[in-house]
Amino acid sequence: MDAESLTKLIFGLVGGLGLFLIGMKHMSEGIQAIAGQSLRRIIGAVTNNRILATICGVVVTGLVQSSSITTVMVVGFVNSGVMTLTQAVGIILGANIGTTITGWFLALKIGKYGLPLMGFFAFGYLFVKKERIRYFAMALMGVGMIFFGLELMKDSCAIIKKMPDFEAWFHQFDAHTYVGVLKCALVGCIMTTLVQSSSATLGITISLASAGIIPFETAAALVLGENVGTTITAFFASIGATTNARRAAYFHIIFNLIGVFWITLIFGWYIEMIQWLVGGGVNEAVDVVKEVVDKVNGEEIKRSITETTLPKMTVAIATTHTIFNVVNTLIFLPLVPMMVRLLERIVPARDYKEKPKLTDLDFLVARTPSLAIEQSRLEIEKMGDSCEKMLDWLNEIINQDEPDTALADKLIRREQVLDTMQDEITEFITELLSGNAPLSVADEACRQLRMVDEYESISDYVANLNKFDRKLRGSGERFTKQQRESLSHLNRQIAEYLKAIDVALVKGDRNVLTQTTALSDRIRKEVKNLRRIHLDNLLNNKMSPQISVAYLATLNAYSRVKDHTKNIAEAVCGEK
Repeated sequence: MDAESLTKLIFGLVGGLGLFLIGMKHMSEGIQAIAGQSLRRIIGAVTNNRILATICGVVVTGLVQSSSITTVMVVGFVNSGVMTLTQAVGIILGANIGTTITGWFLALKIGKYGLPLMGFFAFGYLFVKKERIRYFAMALMGVGMIFFGLELMKDSCAIIKKMPDFEAWFHQFDAHTYVGVLKCALVGCIMTTLVQSSSATLGITISLASAGIIPFETAAALVLGENVGTTITAFFASIGATTNARRAAYFHIIFNLIGVFWITLIFGWYIEMIQWLVGGGVNEAVDVVKEVVDKVNGEEIKRSITETTLPKMTVAIATTHTIFNVVNTLIFLPLVPMMVRLLERIVPARDYKEKPKLTDLDFLVARTPSLAIEQSRLEIEKMGDSCEKMLDWLNEIINQDEPDTALADKLIRREQVLDTMQDEITEFITELLSGNAPLSVADEACRQLRMVDEYESISDYVANLNKFDRKLRGSGERFTKQQRESLSHLNRQIAEYLKAIDVALVKGDRNVLTQTTALSDRIRKEVKNLRRIHLDNLLNNKMSPQISVAYLATLNAYSRVKDHTKNIAEAVCGEK
């Protein structure tokens, strides 16, 4: 075996594969950044209707160009309770169809344009200021990397033809017998497990087949195994997750294992059908004459070489991949309810409540920033709703002759819950920002961090207001009837103000600051007026020092609640 040829083979394969993988990453991230809002709407539209969920899986996977991203994302949604098992099963079915788009993408005859495509759009990605254009350029730069990487792998595989011993080793993987089909499928499974990308192993398979190193039958069997290998990513993601999340990951494995099992039983007929559809002669080689230039002793010498190509091979492999997944999905679609019941028996529920965190956030979803930012926003909306409830409970407690201790304890616990929610959301958003988040997502994440802090501060002040009342009652004192009525009216105004801001957050209304300015000013004037009245009363009436101190502290706390609520309005409007 020639050492120089072996070096060229290894360097070409490793370099090509690396370029292919980074290209897939750039293309996927660029498309996610461009289609982020669309992805949110698609995921949000998922229902328990298995057909709609399957269509959703096809579309999302087609956009992100990775079934692994989709299935890991689904496991994360199920783990956080955002998605049911039935919905997850439907999306996973669709993801298996969506991932076949990659094969057709590679079937395009634009491999030679990969390098100029990569170079041209690299300038756009590096030097254009507008974010949307940058991510569009990033996606197309990724496309160029994919095709150039594939060309490098194809050229490297052609070297194998000059290495008889190495080529003979590949001939051991013969898919003309049932055992041979299973052996090839196992190799495809192991390759995908190691590389952690079915698209990458598909590229390697196409490179080997196009160079004539392996026949079409072997390539088809490898592709079947790659379907099983890609399930390992979701399986790893489900380790330590909730029961339903593990069920979703196990369904992905079962779906592909059963599919590969039945297709291998009819493999010979299946291959004949594919060859008939493509037009036959898939393994028939075509000689192509190319002009190359060599340098000998400093002189350029032109010569002609003959390369052997298999023109229909890539289309045949893409067809094999697509038909298998479409038919397998159609078989499983009517069986979804039965499969859900089977998964519930295989993976029984745990004896204890599975809620390791207070929020429904899952760090698996943070890998997809455009969807993760939507999930964190939903948690912030819950914080706003909790603050509204705390104000209502506080108003009820202050006006009770005998305070409801159970309700007061509930208010205290809710403040502690919001403290924990702030920690979890902040950690989640920080993880999100540590990745390659689009500028629009990063801006929204910064605003969310501000809102989380403001809501938590509101809960602190509301809890303090309850402490003032408890402390006053503990000393045998109470606010006067007039003071209680004034504070109750102030509480209702602030609750109304907070409610308006929370509604604007849900609707994404960026005009809320202007719309609520009058209410904010009215509350500020009300606090100022109540403080003035109180100071006047101190001059004219004898008042307990404890009541005076508690009342002024209460007015100050309500004023701070108003200020923090206004800060949330500013964040909703786009201020960081």
